[in-house]
Amino acid sequence: MVSDDIKHEVKKLHIGRKIRELRKKSGLILQGLSDRTGLSKPLLSQIEKEVVSPPVATLLKISRALHVNIGFFFQNGDMEEKVVLVRRDESKVIDSRYFGREESGYYYEALAYKKSKKYMEPFLVEFKRKKVEKLSYFSHEGEEFIYLLEGTLEFRTENQQYILYPGDSLYFESSIPHAYRALERRNARALTVVYPVR
Repeated sequence: MVSDDIKHEVKKLHIGRKIRELRKKSGLILQGLSDRTGLSKPLLSQIEKEVVSPPVATLLKISRALHVNIGFFFQNGDMEEKVVLVRRDESKVIDSRYFGREESGYYYEALAYKKSKKYMEPFLVEFKRKKVEKLSYFSHEGEEFIYLLEGTLEFRTENQQYILYPGDSLYFESSIPHAYRALERRNARALTVVYPVR
């Protein structure tokens, strides 16, 4: 069940509205954005209508297609700073699932959303326990780094699996289809840094 607080925070970001406005500004129809991202028109429509909260990989594909940094979707203004500080109570937590549908299995929190022009995208990610057959595999251009803070995390590609314990780190090319799941009853938490290729 999605917490009302998280639903409210996601709605306040108006990610779908920002995507729709950028798409129209770029002169694209939904099919054009679908062609650029490889995402289906129905999914894009649901994201724009804010029925669906997009996972990081999906949002990265959309931001790349619309020529903006992923941090753009977490900002309320256009001000650019050379140094930004995000306080604990200013976090932007996204429950990465289809509201009312199957969960994708994690929450993510944008840690440097106030800085729009940057090469790296840091997130604090909380992974839930899932059955192997329920895992969703994601891929996007770029590279990714994970440092596990709490719990036990399984990282899978289509033909390999790795188990991470607190203090372990993993660096991989994110174009490889990949999935994660916590292996204990409690959620696993990790610092994740994504470097999206432009």
